[in-house]
Amino acid sequence: MSASEIVNKVWNYAHVLRDDGVGYGDYVEQITYLIFLKMADEREQSGQDVPVPNLFNWARLVKLDGDDLEVQYRHTLEFLGKRGGMLGTIFRKAQNKIQDPAKLERLIKLIDKEQWSTLPADVKGEIYEGLLERNAQDVKGGAGQYFTPRPLIEAIVEVMQPKPTDTVADPACGTGGFLLAAHDYMAKSATSRKEQRHLKESALRGNDIVDSVVRLCAMNLYLHGIGGDECPISSTDALAKEVGDDRVDMVLANPPFGKKSSITVINEKSGKKEQEKLTIEREDFWATTSNKQLNFVQHIANMLKIGGKAAVVVPDNVLFEGDAGETVRKTLMERCDLHTLLRLPTGIFYAQGVKANVIFFDAKPASKTAWTKQLWVYDYRTNVHKTLKQNRLAKNDFAEFIQCYGAADRSQRQVSTTTERWKSFTYAELLARDKTNLDIFWLKDESLEDTDSLPSPEVLAAEIVEQLEAALEEFRAVETLLIDTGL
Repeated sequence: MSASEIVNKVWNYAHVLRDDGVGYGDYVEQITYLIFLKMADEREQSGQDVPVPNLFNWARLVKLDGDDLEVQYRHTLEFLGKRGGMLGTIFRKAQNKIQDPAKLERLIKLIDKEQWSTLPADVKGEIYEGLLERNAQDVKGGAGQYFTPRPLIEAIVEVMQPKPTDTVADPACGTGGFLLAAHDYMAKSATSRKEQRHLKESALRGNDIVDSVVRLCAMNLYLHGIGGDECPISSTDALAKEVGDDRVDMVLANPPFGKKSSITVINEKSGKKEQEKLTIEREDFWATTSNKQLNFVQHIANMLKIGGKAAVVVPDNVLFEGDAGETVRKTLMERCDLHTLLRLPTGIFYAQGVKANVIFFDAKPASKTAWTKQLWVYDYRTNVHKTLKQNRLAKNDFAEFIQCYGAADRSQRQVSTTTERWKSFTYAELLARDKTNLDIFWLKDESLEDTDSLPSPEVLAAEIVEQLEAALEEFRAVETLLIDTGL
């Protein structure tokens, strides 16, 4: 049975459980637990040591039905969630979301029919990634809202060219798309045993703040043969503490786009609602702000070793927002070499109307002058119309960008004679722009003259909301300034 056939077979059962109130995300979680237990059982039968004790192994689950099965499964999840390493990461805070024992038994038998351990790692990984993508498509929110398209990930990794000796990190790893693509690229040139061991055990690092997403990522890497007893993924808030001395060679990331500038709390004395700002204050940050994306840009820059490289997906507000945004952009250009910006088309994410870009920069040592000398911009947004079904993003869509990028030797970059999408701007030109605005475009937008080509109402609404939120953030900053100065 092919990988796609297994995905269809396992995913079709999700619709049955959906009627019982089990969401698609919860279903993929339950699949994660059961596939891991089945693989552990297969390895034990082949004579390998496994971390799952006999009292809570797959063989016990297969023999049971009814309430006994439900109780055993619940106790299994609770016990394994208290273990350490990879096991504890995958089963951390695990709960049984399938309350009907008959449906749970059917799902166990469905998984029991396949021999998962004998499948090649790439096939197992393809099956699991297929389930994750199905979940993202059907949910259209949560983890799937900004599920990074694989063609974009592959294009970014191709121009970043991670080496088999590098350490690659993603501080907002989601289900591990960037880490897996980097691993595949690095594996092609990992020839020595030392490089192969490094690639398996210590080359990748990731963390995410959501437990359920961390377990999906850990399982994804595990099924690709990455990681030993210790899990390379942690369930932490990357922005919570300063970066230490343990820095990395490369960061590839698509941090969450969610924008929460404040939360509403109730004053205990007055009983009135008050706004409490969610700002991140760190000594190693250049600006204090509640803008999560600006904080991630600062955090990622601090994660890099001198000479380290980063590629980060950011929304448009990172390019044009004032105050803290301007400070972050100026400091980034001074301390790092911000050399490339890729403007992405709309319609490639599962949330409508998202306008995103990829910024590429290299970490540099301290200097009296700014490291950024020239920013090259590739506009793959203007007059490009993508959808999630009819006109999907493909790897070949980035062929021209990859050629223009010139990863082998960026010093040889030049204006293209075959495309108008590639253009450079000097550091002086960037500083001269209002608020050091990097939201740069120069191509004529044909849709502005053709009303039939206007985006759908929901896309236009999303864009209006985004701009209103940015304006509201500016007003909040002014309000805070007035309060602080007593004016």
